[in-house]
Amino acid sequence: MDHFNTIHVSLDEGILMIKINRPDKMNALNQEVLAELGEGIRYAYDMEEVSAVIITGEGEKAFVAGADISELQELNEMNGRKFAENGQEIFSSIEQCPKPVIAAVNGFALGGGCELAMACHMRVSAPKARFGQPEVNLGIIPGYGGTQRLSQLVGKGKAFEIMMTGNMVNAPEAQSIGLINHVIGEEEDLIEYCRSLAKQIQKKAPLAISMIVDTVNAAFSNEENGYQTEANSFAACCKTEDFKEGVSAFLEKREARFTGK
Repeated sequence: MDHFNTIHVSLDEGILMIKINRPDKMNALNQEVLAELGEGIRYAYDMEEVSAVIITGEGEKAFVAGADISELQELNEMNGRKFAENGQEIFSSIEQCPKPVIAAVNGFALGGGCELAMACHMRVSAPKARFGQPEVNLGIIPGYGGTQRLSQLVGKGKAFEIMMTGNMVNAPEAQSIGLINHVIGEEEDLIEYCRSLAKQIQKKAPLAISMIVDTVNAAFSNEENGYQTEANSFAACCKTEDFKEGVSAFLEKREARFTGK
């Protein structure tokens, strides 16, 4: 995990930390970052020892301040479609990750950065963080799934306002409209807060966690029946050893010891 140029990846106590590492560019997303981010998230899929993921940005100013404008300048109709589809595919792999993915938003999360945060299952923000989809100022629209996920999270009317004005949203407002889960206090450490959240989830049944991801995502899919996905996943849980352990532990008034089987 030490061969990356634009991200830093580390594993500690089952938590995979992925840090966008371009602080001189406000951690802006370019194609190399996206490719390495996609490779980094594959670790969460492939490594059994990974039970949760935290994504954050290097430095104190930005989570990810948007796309790399020098790359945007080269786009036309043909390669623009491929550009968007590539980002959508990588962000979809984050959204569909069978292990919880938490965005630790340490600063500006604009454009592709806001889209990256929204692709994560949960978002925790420092008080100074700012969110927005200012693409309209460049004559374009969000292309990495932002039009879809923002509408799901904050509702149609507020999503229209954020995208049409290009205005930034501060952390308290972002929490109030449902864009983020938590704003931590000034005295708290953002990463430690996210780690504590991940550790809570680590104690739960891993197969049930992955099925929660599937069923919640199915609610927003045009290709799946969310209720049927839920029923199928519930039935699948009922045949697991974790289900037997969870019920036994509850009846015996002890803490469950889940194994992911």
